[in-house]
Amino acid sequence: MTKKFASQGDLEEKKVTFQKLGDGAYAYTAEGDPNTGIIIGDESVMVVDTQATPVMAEDVIRRIREVTDKPIKYVVLSHYHAVRVLGASAYGAQEIICSDATRALIVERGAQDYASEAGRFPRLFQGIESIPGLTWPTLTFPHHMTVWMGDMEVHLIQIGRGHTKGDTIAWLPKQKIMFSGDLVEYGATPYTGDAYLTDWPGTLDKVRALKPEVLVPGRGDALTTPETVEKAIQGTQDFLTQMFDSVKQGAAQKKPLNDIYKDTYARLQPGFGDWVIFDHCLPFDVARAYDEAGGVTDPKIWTAERDTEMWKSLEN
Repeated sequence: MTKKFASQGDLEEKKVTFQKLGDGAYAYTAEGDPNTGIIIGDESVMVVDTQATPVMAEDVIRRIREVTDKPIKYVVLSHYHAVRVLGASAYGAQEIICSDATRALIVERGAQDYASEAGRFPRLFQGIESIPGLTWPTLTFPHHMTVWMGDMEVHLIQIGRGHTKGDTIAWLPKQKIMFSGDLVEYGATPYTGDAYLTDWPGTLDKVRALKPEVLVPGRGDALTTPETVEKAIQGTQDFLTQMFDSVKQGAAQKKPLNDIYKDTYARLQPGFGDWVIFDHCLPFDVARAYDEAGGVTDPKIWTAERDTEMWKSLEN
């Protein structure tokens, strides 16, 4: 029997945690659902990743208002996936910021990504009717941008290709606090459908080189010690390396994609099968890895139709 498509059967509500990480830095996490970061400066607030809909963003705003009445001036997109960005309008921010490469992804595949992700993750798109359209930035940057929020120094760094070609971290150098987006996951399976698998482990080495002491991953608990930060970075690297190696080995042996998927599932399940959204992500991960192993440098655009066709072919 075919498994229910992607996470359409995932209807269980998650417990939200709103956690102070340091002076002016907070994490909004929900047991493996997409995380949001909050940075409070002298006169304003920055939100890193917005949740999927304005309705869902209202809970983030409510938590912010428990600790400050300062205006939310900045929204930062760590990358462009609908589940991360389509709640942006709720914040009324003066500026929406992302990397140049992330804006290029919106132009190229924003509409398709919206339809694709809403179909995969209905629970994460509560109040989908409140989304006014795609989220477009007001400011973009090529590689690095510094935002001064009074004395609060925030570095926005397009640190390298990985989860997408536009991945951006928000880095507080004085506090050594990082908001990594989906470049780093903790107890949650990396989604690599739009990834650059050859580059991603090296990009994580760049993350590691900054020596963050506190890190908010894309999914999973906020990490508040250097040891747990390293555990998350290494765990993400291990998953990516093992998954891609398995697919490359199968491709070199000219195995059918379905067989490669089964082999890779069997190889990874003992070590990673208890991670959040493992069964959801792995078909997309293997499909992208197979393409990249075959020389397809840039990820193909995922559409709702392609999602369903791929899922049926690998999960039957």
